[in-house]
Amino acid sequence: MKAKKKAKNKTRKKVSKPKKVVKKPKVIRKKIIKKTAKKASGRKKAVKKFEKKKVEKPAQPCVADKDAGPRDIRVVNIVVSTSLEHDIPLEKMAAALSNTEYNPEQFPGLVIRIKDPKTSALIFSSGKVVCTGARSMEKVQESIDRIIESLKKIGITITITPKINIQNIVASGSIGMDLNLNTLAMKLDNTEYEPEQFPGLVYKLMEAKATFLLFSNGKVVCTGTKSEAEVHAALDKLVETLKALK
Repeated sequence: MKAKKKAKNKTRKKVSKPKKVVKKPKVIRKKIIKKTAKKASGRKKAVKKFEKKKVEKPAQPCVADKDAGPRDIRVVNIVVSTSLEHDIPLEKMAAALSNTEYNPEQFPGLVIRIKDPKTSALIFSSGKVVCTGARSMEKVQESIDRIIESLKKIGITITITPKINIQNIVASGSIGMDLNLNTLAMKLDNTEYEPEQFPGLVYKLMEAKATFLLFSNGKVVCTGTKSEAEVHAALDKLVETLKALK
């Protein structure tokens, strides 16, 4: 009988008793409610303070009204070409002169570096010469004269006066005003601006046949002109164009 009772007891399903919900005392509940209310009010105050501090900035003009400094631009490089009207043995020249570089497999021209004035020139076997690095036409002429003197060392005499042609003048300086490059990129035509890659804006001024590199602090680089007068004329046109966008 006892065994049967035990078997019956085992077959009975265990019924889990419901857990008693322990109610917190009223005093503790009131404290919790007060704490949550304080946190919520604190958040609201913080949001209000942030909204007060947050002031919408007005749209910046293309050109700052306040001048950043005096306007100035100077020639930093003149690129010229000329012809000596004489065949030049480049291998012989490279062997005789220490201030030359000649790798015909990579480039057909010979590079000659001049210390005074500090310039460089490309010389081709046909007698064509491209000179760069001079900051004035006087220094260009001195450089060509140094090249002619160097050729005498290998038995080549240049009897003509080479005609010098200006190919490009590079000038740098400041326009004396701060610039908003983002706005300029949108308002001006013929611009290139990728601030992630380079901090300057490229602007092609078609009227002056010049290309400018503009920086936010008002610094500029001008290229594409062929005389100092053209440089200043291009700068005047640039300033006029920028001020018209205000």
